[in-house]
Amino acid sequence: MEISVDRERCCGAGMCALTAPEVFGQDDEDGRVLLLERRPPHRDHEAAREAAGLCPAGTITVVERGHAEPPAP
Repeated sequence: MEISVDRERCCGAGMCALTAPEVFGQDDEDGRVLLLERRPPHRDHEAAREAAGLCPAGTITVVERGHAEPPAP
């Protein structure tokens, strides 16, 4: 799994940091997403997927097995 984020799209809701704190943080200055683990360990994959699906701005992209998985609606 590899994760990328688009900080420009981020609205600072913080769902990612709450759902997967080992993978995502929140910038103290502007509240936008901080990617802590671009390639998280397997134990954090489920939380990272859930965080991507919960992101209201669609900021998080999860890539697995060479395929991009868009955030769930």
